[in-house]
Parts: sequence; C-alpha cells; structure tokens
Amino acid sequence: MKEKNSATMKSLPESERPYEKCLRYGPAYLSDAELLAVILRTGSYGYTALQMAADILRLCPYQEGLTGILHLSAQDLRSVTGIGDVKAVQVLCIGELSRRIARMESGRTLCFEDPSSVAAYYMEELRHEEQETVRCMMLDTRGRMLGETEVHRGTVSNAPLSAREVFLRALSYHAVSIVLVHNHPSGNPAPSEEDIAVTRQLMRAG
Repeated sequence: MKEKNSATMKSLPESERPYEKCLRYGPAYLSDAELLAVILRTGSYGYTALQMAADILRLCPYQEGLTGILHLSAQDLRSVTGIGDVKAVQVLCIGELSRRIARMESGRTLCFEDPSSVAAYYMEELRHEEQETVRCMMLDTRGRMLGETEVHRGTVSNAPLSAREVFLRALSYHAVSIVLVHNHPSGNPAPSEEDIAVTRQLMRAG
C-alpha cells in the first residue's frame, strides 16, 4: 500500500519516468540518479524518488556520484529526506553488490604470479577504503588461495605491521607462500619509506 501523499514516479511526465525509459531504451540510457531512483521506487511527501536519488549522489562531501555511495553509512543516508532504515539498507546493498561483481569479474583472470592481476582483484574493494589496510593471501603448494585476512589497519608509521602476526596467520592456514596487498587512501601509489622498510622486514622474516 502506498504511503499517503508520497511522491511516486507516476507524478512525473511519462517521458521522464525512469521505468518507462529503461523499458524503451535500456538501462544504459538512464542517468545515475534515474538508476538509483528505480531502486528507491517511491519518494515521500511531495519529494520524488528521483529528487531523493539526486540528493544521495551529492551526499558524500569528497566523492560525489555513484562511487560516493561506497563511503556512506546508514546514518548518513538517513539524513536525506524520506530515507529510513529500509531505503538506507537498499542503497548500502547496491554498493556491496558493485564491489562483489567487480571482484568476481577480476577473479576470473586472477594470477598470483602477476602483481597487476592481484591489484585488479582488490582494486574495487580497497580503492574506497578510508584507512590504510594490509591484506594477506595464503597460498598452498599449487599457488591456490587457502584464505585471506586483514593483518593491519591504520598507517604503517603509527602502528607498524607485525611480521610475527603475518606469519602466525599464514601458518594457521598451513600456507607455503603469501601475497600481501596494501592500499593508499591518498590516491598516490608511490611507496613510502615506511612501506619499503616493512616490506624488507617481511621478506627477511619470510
């Protein structure tokens, strides 16, 4: 049952309704706001789902647009008019779906002997992290992944990565080799002096 006085897509001219545009031309024809509005379905109190979607896309102060969704919490989303728990969960799930789809696609060509392949596998997930994090992948004798785990969060200089912790985790999986991945939230991929020092320490420990 529709909420009384809520604004729906039917309040828009037919030529501007995302549903009709999608059926007629395909989803690629829709704008980012229109795609999101289709998921939200209804607005509230004279506020259409399209307006609501546009406000969500402007919500992240440093990353507007669809990628900004990946930086939003449920509390952030509820600050938008008409967004309650249900709509907040819907939007959060869109972000998680995009991460998983990207990871599955890159996983088809994942090769642990190729650094660029490993980077592509983690790119969509780690590029939106707001803190530095180090992931460890544990491999068996055939180079297949036994498991993965986060072994560090925060800047390397503030809380040095423990080689002991890394290899204890690896041994718990009976791994014979490991691969470590580290992100830079600043967007600058160049390794810092601390990154290089910790990498050498880990190599010696290995």
